[in-house]
Amino acid sequence: MKIALISPKGPLYRHRGGIFRKSLRYQPLTLTTLAALVPRELNADIALYDEGIQDVPEELDADLIGMTVITGTARRAYELSAHYRARGKTVVLGGPHITLVPDEAAANADAIVVGYAEDTWPALLQDFASGALKSEYRQAPDFSLDRDDMPFARRELFDKKHFLTQAVFEATRSCGHDCEFCIAPTAWGSRQFQKPVSWVIDDIRRVGQKRILFIDLNLVADKAYARELFTALIPLKVRWFGLSTVLIAHDRDLMELMARSGCRGLLLGLETITPASLADANKRFNGSVDYRTLIADLHDLGIAMQGCFVFGLDHDHLDVFEMTADFAIDTGIDLPRFAIVTPFPGTPLHTRLASQGRILTRNWELYDGQHVVFQPLNMSVQELAAGHERAWKKVYRYRSIVSRLWKASAFEPLGIAANLGYRFYAHHLQRFYNCDWHMSLVARSAG
Repeated sequence: MKIALISPKGPLYRHRGGIFRKSLRYQPLTLTTLAALVPRELNADIALYDEGIQDVPEELDADLIGMTVITGTARRAYELSAHYRARGKTVVLGGPHITLVPDEAAANADAIVVGYAEDTWPALLQDFASGALKSEYRQAPDFSLDRDDMPFARRELFDKKHFLTQAVFEATRSCGHDCEFCIAPTAWGSRQFQKPVSWVIDDIRRVGQKRILFIDLNLVADKAYARELFTALIPLKVRWFGLSTVLIAHDRDLMELMARSGCRGLLLGLETITPASLADANKRFNGSVDYRTLIADLHDLGIAMQGCFVFGLDHDHLDVFEMTADFAIDTGIDLPRFAIVTPFPGTPLHTRLASQGRILTRNWELYDGQHVVFQPLNMSVQELAAGHERAWKKVYRYRSIVSRLWKASAFEPLGIAANLGYRFYAHHLQRFYNCDWHMSLVARSAG
């Protein structure tokens, strides 16, 4: 059996003209994990294609093609699926978007995988091999990652030269919170799935790198699990980067343990500096934290910070862009990142905005966090798009980069390279607003 696994990309991130440079690109885990889950007895030949680093061949020598799909890549995935199915290939679609809108996805594939694939993907392949492929495979209610027999991702199937790092790991999935704009509660529920800490440590030892990245949505959702993981990391003497909520501010001991375990960088969803907007996002718990104090505490512990903000919440006004950019510079956030609020299908945000008649398009290609796909409450579509781009450019001016990194005492080569990568990103966003639909919408909004 020959299997091709594809990660399609929307135009913003696609190879040959995409906006992401190698300094911002780490090796994804999804395709390499799916490859590891292929049953050995099938003796399959497996090829991986990530459109972020390479073009996908028009003709694929494969019996079965699997694609992992997020909302921003759904249109491209459906396009590729139609192309390959017309050539007699069997196409399977899975991933977050497929889980959110399975009925739509089913019309564009021979089979779909809804939910996590650890159990369903091997079963699907066995069925395909025996000529009994079903149209849908759905995650079981008792699904768990708490098992020691899971295979390790086959990272070697990608050429490492395309990525900043291949040392990418996952200890948990989902988050436990129910933010209005987040897909996780809708797609996977409000409980976190956890892998055995011993399994995670074995995976890290196998890869053997000293700089590693965790892609978990919230490493501190379960404090007991987090303490077990951080304690187990200490003997490895690694330097790691990961994601957390700002609630880490309320547990100084856990923050210090995190630092001792080798944490050198955290991505935190700050979302907004406007208190009323936190309520819009159903993220009121962020309001219990003083951002300035948290940023200073992390820096004192030697932990760099990627602070993520969203624009377009219902209490955002035209001054939010300048205020947020100034806040990021003044507090020395190592890597500020901005997104436009995006009402992904199936989320409470999408339901609310649709009921208010504020969804402007369901062209999923524009649901990438960098396009405006809904009518903002206190500004025009054009003003939101322009303000978002202006904030990016302001925080990634050369003098802003120097000011932020000087305050953070973070003049490390990796931090400088990431800032320069985001500077490139900031100054090329306008190239990707030139699609006919978005420009006509902006023009109508301005008029």
